[in-house]
Amino acid sequence: MNMETIIPHLVNGDNQIQNDNQDLVLNIYPLNNYYFASKEAVPFKDETIADRILRIKSNYSAHGLRTCVEAVLVVELFKHPHLLLLQVRNSKYKLPGGRLRPGESDVDGLKRKLSSKLSAEEDSIGLNWEVGECLGMWWRPDFETLLYPYLPPSGKRPKECTKLFLVKLPESRKFIVPRNLKLLAVPLCQIHDNQKTYGPIISGVPQLLSKFSINIVEL
Repeated sequence: MNMETIIPHLVNGDNQIQNDNQDLVLNIYPLNNYYFASKEAVPFKDETIADRILRIKSNYSAHGLRTCVEAVLVVELFKHPHLLLLQVRNSKYKLPGGRLRPGESDVDGLKRKLSSKLSAEEDSIGLNWEVGECLGMWWRPDFETLLYPYLPPSGKRPKECTKLFLVKLPESRKFIVPRNLKLLAVPLCQIHDNQKTYGPIISGVPQLLSKFSINIVEL
């Protein structure tokens, strides 16, 4: 793992950040502050790209625009910001989140998905997730696999929208992950512009976070 890349806007937690807009300060905590356990595996859909397209078409016919919400969760390791990612079958990487139910709000849907993926079922209702601002939106203008960080002029009736939200973690939390998923902490310098490994959405997260002053809180 290459850790030589310098991350800009990184400040020591002992120094108070002088910033008129406190929303642009992102406090992150050491990875060893968090606890990890496993729970029952979740079922996966074994489907080809063609199967996925058919599923998207069926969903669009029944409910219209499909909206997905995903969480950007950041921790500190080796003095660098790391992004929490779920790995599926030792290959595909995903941000925690998923599809909204019909009529469900972005925030409520993301909290529900985070609880189902990262906490015990019995704790899901009461767990508090601090969902912040929407960092970006990606669009699927047609029934295809390509996603764009903008809506093309021809995309008058988009089929899917994926929204990324910053979720601020407390200084400590227990993560309980399905056994057939891995929760990984990946350095931003490894993710940046690495579409081949992480895909267009995840590889663009470091740029979305560049407007924040990242404050490493050492406890």
